[in-house]
Amino acid sequence: MVEVSPPGPVRHWWATHPNSAYVIRRFGIYVLTLWAAITVTFFFFRLIPGNPIGAYIQNLQQNYAYNAQASAKVVDHYKEVFGLNGNLLTQYLHFMRQLVFHLNFGPSLISYPDSAQSVIAGALPWTVGLLLLATIIGWILGVAAGAFVAWRRNSPISEAATYVAIAAAHIPFYFVGLLLLFALSFSLAWFPSGYAYSSDLSPAFNLTFIGSVLYHGILPALSIVIVGVFGNMLGMRQQMITVLGEDYLTFARAKGLMPWHILRRYAVPNCYLPQVTGLLISFGFIFNGNILLENLFNYPGVGHLLVTAIQQLDLNTVMGITDIAIFVVITAVFVIDLILPLLDPRIKYTR
Repeated sequence: MVEVSPPGPVRHWWATHPNSAYVIRRFGIYVLTLWAAITVTFFFFRLIPGNPIGAYIQNLQQNYAYNAQASAKVVDHYKEVFGLNGNLLTQYLHFMRQLVFHLNFGPSLISYPDSAQSVIAGALPWTVGLLLLATIIGWILGVAAGAFVAWRRNSPISEAATYVAIAAAHIPFYFVGLLLLFALSFSLAWFPSGYAYSSDLSPAFNLTFIGSVLYHGILPALSIVIVGVFGNMLGMRQQMITVLGEDYLTFARAKGLMPWHILRRYAVPNCYLPQVTGLLISFGFIFNGNILLENLFNYPGVGHLLVTAIQQLDLNTVMGITDIAIFVVITAVFVIDLILPLLDPRIKYTR
């Protein structure tokens, strides 16, 4: 008879603590995914044709800040400063060491000697302030509209709203922004055509500056809200329709509960979980900015900065923006995976 040896202490703990084991396993996958994504991003941008130092030297020459007859040691100095000396492996190890131990992306080519993270930090509040607020408003209005449209799905208004949403949900943000810009700015002159605040103001924490920021942000925010409302409306409507025939809703009607009470207390809570998941994931993409929309309105956010950095071959700033977006998206997915069982008890931690 073959004796089966008892499991070791590690395997025993792993088997008796499934929730903790799941979190550890997911965290390992999270770290591996994050490392792989950042690594691929690094080599992708490093292999793009172009000479960042040459572009920087040319810019210095145009501004009479560099003598073409100067020693090649100046070029070597800038290569070392921007982490571009040595082979690709040497550059990669230097970049990862700076990133992991110092959270440093290196100096920005378009704003030298400022660091890339400081340049990104200057643009980030504009993007987050605009897109975060617009995304939340679009989500709230869209979920509410989707629940109502699904609840009254056989009415003419509901059917008309659904057709409009199907058409409008797939329109790009920048196209809606272009229409709003033409109609409300160029034609009617109700709103400014671009930038984040009036040119005669300086950033300050006062009502005049805050009012100017809000006024200038109406059109780009409205572009996001319009598309977001219709997109979230369709998603919520689809989820609602799948639960309207469930037995617990039939039982609630049989109990004589008011329709509004059934909608609010029984139907909506069983549909909002996928919408919450989508909202949290969309927060991650906020940090990448809406590139075309910000450039359309000349808005000084991350998307506008990304285009400028690409044009100037500022690899450190480009990789900084991309890596921050990767980190936020992957972290959002990881956090969602952990908190879903807390939002819905029917979901359990499993292998």
